[in-house]
Amino acid sequence: MKETFLEHIRSDIESVKKRDPAARSTVEILLTYSGLHAVLMYRVSHWFYTRKLYTAARCISQFARLLTGIEIHPGAKIGKGFFIDHGSGVVIGETTEIGDNCLVYQGVTLGGTGKDKGKRHPTLGNNVMVGAGARVLGPFKVGDNSKIAANAVVLAEVPPNCTAVGVPARIVRRGGKRVDVCGELDQIHVPDPVAQELCAHLVRIEKLEKQLNKLEIAELGKKLNFKDQ
Repeated sequence: MKETFLEHIRSDIESVKKRDPAARSTVEILLTYSGLHAVLMYRVSHWFYTRKLYTAARCISQFARLLTGIEIHPGAKIGKGFFIDHGSGVVIGETTEIGDNCLVYQGVTLGGTGKDKGKRHPTLGNNVMVGAGARVLGPFKVGDNSKIAANAVVLAEVPPNCTAVGVPARIVRRGGKRVDVCGELDQIHVPDPVAQELCAHLVRIEKLEKQLNKLEIAELGKKLNFKDQ
């Protein structure tokens, strides 16, 4: 178990080195990255949690929250190479499961809807990115290699290799065919969800106006026929 714990720490540090161009050295990462501090303390608290030392586990996690502004429940299951970039305001619920090499930005919530019991938090596959301010709420899965855009609200399953955008979130890219997202850390080159919603409403309004015009013409025709009689 000790080797596994150390391997997780090494992979967490390596993940920061690979994904953050501002990271210059292992010492700098260990001393200054609050996201890494939160993950390391989570791994300690999870060790206590798995041995049913729940109070000790929660004390450690709450201390981590005070120190970093990141709340990770010790019951969550998190794979290797997990990176919380910038970190502040991240909340990860008790039954959350996170695969290997996932990336989460500041302000993210991996939470429940308040309606579920038992497994009530999301499951992230491997290599998932969740953008700043996103909310992933409920006991469903976000597939491997998928991306959640900044400020999206995800309430349903996201298949593998997809990009989800908007409130509520919907799939705008599948298998790399629709939107060219430039790199894993890019949260900008995705469609504007507000503009997309406006376009959808405009199309619907145009259809309704055409239907209304047809009805008005039909009604006018009936009135003219009635007058002729």
